[in-house]
Amino acid sequence: MSTTTELLTRGAELFPGEVVTTAHVRHLDLPLQAGRLALITLDNGFDHTKPTTFGPGSLLKLSEALDQVEAEAAAGTVVGAAITGKPFIFAVGADLKGVELLQQHADALAIGKGGHEVFKRIAALPVPTFAFYNGAAMGGGVEVGLHCDYRTVSAGVPAFSLPEVFLGLVPGWGGCSILPNLIGPAKAVKVIIENSMAQNKQLKGKDVFELGIADAIFEPADFLEQSLLWAAKVLKGDVAVEREEIDRGKAWDDAVAWGRMVADAKVHGAAPAAYRALDIIAQVKDQDLQAGFDAEDAALADLIMGGELRSGIYAFNLVQRRAKRPVGAPDKSLARPVSKVGVVGAGLMASQLALLFARRLEVPVVLTDIDQERVDKGVGYVHAEIDKLLGKGRIGKDKANRLKGLVSGSLDKAAAFGDADFVIEAVFEEMGVKQTVFADLENVVSPTCVLATNTSSLSVTEMASKLKHPERVVGFHFFNPVAILPLLEIVRGEKTDDVSLATAFGVSKKLKKTAVLCKDAPAFVVNRILTRFMGEIQGIIDEGTPIATVEKGVEPLGLPMSPIVLLELVGPAIALHVSETLHGAFPERFTVSENLGRVVKAGKRGFYTWVDGQQVLDPEVLELLTFGDTVLTEEQVLGRALEAVAQEIGLMLEEGVVAEAQDIDLCMITGAGWPFHLGGITPYLDREGVSERVNGKRFLAPGLASVPA
Repeated sequence: MSTTTELLTRGAELFPGEVVTTAHVRHLDLPLQAGRLALITLDNGFDHTKPTTFGPGSLLKLSEALDQVEAEAAAGTVVGAAITGKPFIFAVGADLKGVELLQQHADALAIGKGGHEVFKRIAALPVPTFAFYNGAAMGGGVEVGLHCDYRTVSAGVPAFSLPEVFLGLVPGWGGCSILPNLIGPAKAVKVIIENSMAQNKQLKGKDVFELGIADAIFEPADFLEQSLLWAAKVLKGDVAVEREEIDRGKAWDDAVAWGRMVADAKVHGAAPAAYRALDIIAQVKDQDLQAGFDAEDAALADLIMGGELRSGIYAFNLVQRRAKRPVGAPDKSLARPVSKVGVVGAGLMASQLALLFARRLEVPVVLTDIDQERVDKGVGYVHAEIDKLLGKGRIGKDKANRLKGLVSGSLDKAAAFGDADFVIEAVFEEMGVKQTVFADLENVVSPTCVLATNTSSLSVTEMASKLKHPERVVGFHFFNPVAILPLLEIVRGEKTDDVSLATAFGVSKKLKKTAVLCKDAPAFVVNRILTRFMGEIQGIIDEGTPIATVEKGVEPLGLPMSPIVLLELVGPAIALHVSETLHGAFPERFTVSENLGRVVKAGKRGFYTWVDGQQVLDPEVLELLTFGDTVLTEEQVLGRALEAVAQEIGLMLEEGVVAEAQDIDLCMITGAGWPFHLGGITPYLDREGVSERVNGKRFLAPGLASVPA
């Protein structure tokens, strides 16, 4: 029994639930009388909705197929070998469900080595080898093709990436070693580091060809036929593949240095995966691929046994699985159909909502406001955004005209909303104003119309309390920018009925949003946690710690932006309003910063201004502020902020604001951009010991977002 087989057999025993990918070998006579080709097709037996992956059992199947092809090549019965995938899917990499189960460093090392040993057999075949990327390819799916001599790609490939760094791994089956030697270090750093850390940005087929990863590109309709013809021409010498010469001098070092700058900007050294990948890229500058493979094995094993990857997988599972089945949502059969939507308000937020409803639901959407000028401006915004989509080629002219025709405005609420099934208000964040809006609506809408509020912090129950039918009111809180952030906090008031709630969830699904059911508690989930976090940060600054120290202190969280920049994005006035709301509810934990009040009163947008292209503290703002004389260290800043957040999350779970800690993390990832490598927030608080220090217990069971005991 070979070492490779032993490694993978042991791995398969650890992962009995693997959906095994088979490697079918068939033989084709190539065009142009170029000879016989052995074509290996990767297929797990399911359609494209269950993509093909590589676990230990799958690697064993590929190894068995290579036994056959190796013998045929040695006997001279085939002139080449190729690998392709089932319809729409090439292969999407390692099976993460198996990675989650690994408990020993040696077993993690074996998975890395096993993959390398199998893939290296492709490169060692005594005949030319081809990868035909016919569909989605990620991670190990990309890497198996990198071990081939030549590659073609379908122009229809929708997603192609090395996403490992995003999850907390490195491309560990040849990606870090082969890719920079194939396309150059700068392009490789873009694919492995930049794209991965930009929320796992995907390449299209055209990008794969232009980067030089694929040598030829063909249309999807006859992709395999064209790839076989091209392979025949290569084998006959009619096509010579030329690749760019790689600069192995200063350009290589510069590319790695650039990658480190990108990683520093994203995670500030707090997550190891990107740096391990860059170390390997630096190491293979001299083309010693085997040394690179060994380094990949070591990095994979270390990272698999580390908290970052487990948090990354946990976060991935939240977004891919839990988000699709919202906990606590009523039976979807209760939902009423929505054939027309009303939007109260025509400001920026209301206009963004109108655009989203029109694009996703493709039903009439009517905006109202207090005067015609505002209504016209709101409708005009939506129409202009549709024109932008048309200009970018995202939609065709017919679709643009149809969408524009769906969005209209009116000052007459009765005419606008009389036949609407779902009306959402997006007016000023003041309880009296919203109660008046709902009272007016109740007089003009049908008895079955759902009334939704986009409030970010006010009580849905109180908002509905003066209505004859409060059961139809539901919280429907979007995050800005509406088109980008996936989260939708759906809030059940004390009297909201199941039909209204089910309708809200049904609408959310059509909007392609990640819906999380929340109790009607002050500021719901994201704003409550962020306000507690930001309040602690603001308090530390007000007490006397320099802003630069505070910003540096929270860098290990790897947040998408610093707290001070976030304050500017949210807007000081909104931040102040939410802090006042929460101070009213929980005065002992939520403070209202006098300094922030002064900034708002002065009409300032934030603490920073731009001077000669540099972001600096605004001297006019600094003049407004008063500070104490308590100065904390960076470590103390982080500790105090995390303890406040841990306390707040513990209290929210006790109150039943959401069902479980997983819902907190799902909200923070999809609504606040909290990093994947943290798993949201609760795995990080568990890992750092903050949860137990503050609350006396972990938020998550051991092994859920950490290495199993």
